[in-house]
Amino acid sequence: MWQFREGEVLLFHKPPKMSSFGLVKFVRKRIQEPGTPKIKVGHAGTLDPLAEGLMVICTGKATRKAMELTAQDKQYRATFSLGQTSPSDDLETEPEPVAHAVPPNETRLREALEHFTGVQMQVPPVFSAKKIDGKRAFKLARKGQHVEMRPAPVELYALELLRYEWPELELHIHCSKGTYIRSLARDLGEYLGCGALMSGLLRTAVGQFKLQEAMTMEAFKEALGQAESKAKTEGKKEP
Repeated sequence: MWQFREGEVLLFHKPPKMSSFGLVKFVRKRIQEPGTPKIKVGHAGTLDPLAEGLMVICTGKATRKAMELTAQDKQYRATFSLGQTSPSDDLETEPEPVAHAVPPNETRLREALEHFTGVQMQVPPVFSAKKIDGKRAFKLARKGQHVEMRPAPVELYALELLRYEWPELELHIHCSKGTYIRSLARDLGEYLGCGALMSGLLRTAVGQFKLQEAMTMEAFKEALGQAESKAKTEGKKEP
């Protein structure tokens, strides 16, 4: 069974509307035994609250691997809504329609995806956890303060068109660490001249780890309960 203090790498399917810290807190609460030293719990890359999918959680001594795991490439299934924009580049803030937006044809769309494939200098979203002078950018943005975001290099290994029915666009994205899919939506919309925001995001892979291998929060609770019941039963059998 799991050895949380010695170190475990756990794969979870984070549900939408939950923060990454919320999932870490959920795991920490359930693996900590009363009266024992605290067990470290961390993650190998955040997901926005509105996003769902694979999150890698490390416990105990395995938290030393977190930085290494965070540096691995990621894969996503993303849905973009063309013809509108928002301050957060997703649906966290109120979207606004782009006046006189012209739907691009598929040829133009594929050309745009080719343009964004490869190494890019990407500007993170204003509503992000990036630190500006020691403060989280999203906290400053929510206060209405001007936030100057610095571009950073990222690499988009593959942008595969899965579905396009105006105004909705669905993509498979394979990218380097540090890539903001919301920023890609924003930049793609600007390039096409019609605007765009991210309306849905599912992370399907982190390095060699796949979403199919992940467990739900409910499955984790059930597994812990079964392990506890088994331990109690075996304890009773001891002479």
